[in-house]
Amino acid sequence: MTTTLLSAALILLILWVWQREKHWRRSLEMVTKAAGLKTFEASKLSARFQGLIEAESALNKEEYLRRLFESLLNEIRQGVVIVDDHQRIKFCNRTMGHLFHRTSIHRGRTLLEEFSDHQVSDTVLAALQAQRRTVREIEMNTTLGSGAVNTRHYLIEAAPLPAKAEAGAWLMVYDITEQTMAEQVRKDFVANASHELRTPLTLINGYIETLQSGVIKDEAAVHRCLDVMEKHGKRIIRIIEDMLTISRLENGSSALNLEPFTARSCVQDALDHLSPMLEGRDTRLELDFPSDGGHMVGDRFYWDQVFTNLLENALKENPNPGLVIKVTGQWFADHCLLSISDNGIGIPAHDLPFVFKRFFRGHKHHSPEIKGTGLGLSIVRRTVEAHGGTIELTSTPGVETTFKIRVPLGTA
Repeated sequence: MTTTLLSAALILLILWVWQREKHWRRSLEMVTKAAGLKTFEASKLSARFQGLIEAESALNKEEYLRRLFESLLNEIRQGVVIVDDHQRIKFCNRTMGHLFHRTSIHRGRTLLEEFSDHQVSDTVLAALQAQRRTVREIEMNTTLGSGAVNTRHYLIEAAPLPAKAEAGAWLMVYDITEQTMAEQVRKDFVANASHELRTPLTLINGYIETLQSGVIKDEAAVHRCLDVMEKHGKRIIRIIEDMLTISRLENGSSALNLEPFTARSCVQDALDHLSPMLEGRDTRLELDFPSDGGHMVGDRFYWDQVFTNLLENALKENPNPGLVIKVTGQWFADHCLLSISDNGIGIPAHDLPFVFKRFFRGHKHHSPEIKGTGLGLSIVRRTVEAHGGTIELTSTPGVETTFKIRVPLGTA
């Protein structure tokens, strides 16, 4: 039914245009006859008049198509530029300015003048010289309004304009910064995970070969070897468990198991778990929570890991006596503020931006004690973010290091 109506409407439109054209032709003939022109002259004038109408219509249509084309190019996520054979900009969509943090891009200027980077102009030059499509990945540093330098990665595709068009080239730019960083994170993760797993496996295999050789006869020495193997075996299990935990948090493959609990009880359970590390140490623990313990609603499994990792991190990195660890909680109308601080050696300023990265180790020394998986703080951050919260780290080496966690009470 709809197709029939559309067809009828189209036929009526054609008839109306045809009738209107006939009306103009008749009017023109009447005017030319009244002016005393002959019939063939009137027809010639009529044809000329019709030609002018068609030419104007063609120009209007071309202008309409040009504006439509530009509007569409301004909406796509890729930057698009058309240049002449001297690389002067003839057209540039709005996205190009956004990609390079420019308020405006001026037509008539060359690519090198406008973007101040030879990588862009060299790509177009290569396409023009080879007369074929050229693709390159480039890295550019752009200065933001605040003065900060932002490093971005771009994929540039350039090709000459079609032979029927005037000389020049088109250029398309894709921002691949996120993909590049994700790929680098994946490579770093695989390399670091392989290293962290290889170390304990190498030790275990070494002790196995030693025991199999029969060199060690003393029973006490055999037990020491088995203890070391057990310790490193547990380390492998811990690494794998932490890798699975952070994978679940990042991929959202498992929903949070929300349940009510108190933050103080969660901290106390973490301290009970870490009691072997506290034995014989001159460490003071200070807990400050509301009288009701600080009610929260969240996934208790992950919050146990948050407090365990933060407390364990403070204990491992500060073996010297006199360590004071403070854990406090403040409750407000819409959120709670959890703080874990210590007066230990602290974290250097240049390490602060990286401490939440997977497998990052700020201290390069190698302790005979097993230092952990390097995933603890990554799990902490991912857990907090999964509950809709934020975590901040401040550190003054030798004075105080503080982790502050803000969590909305609605999803805490």
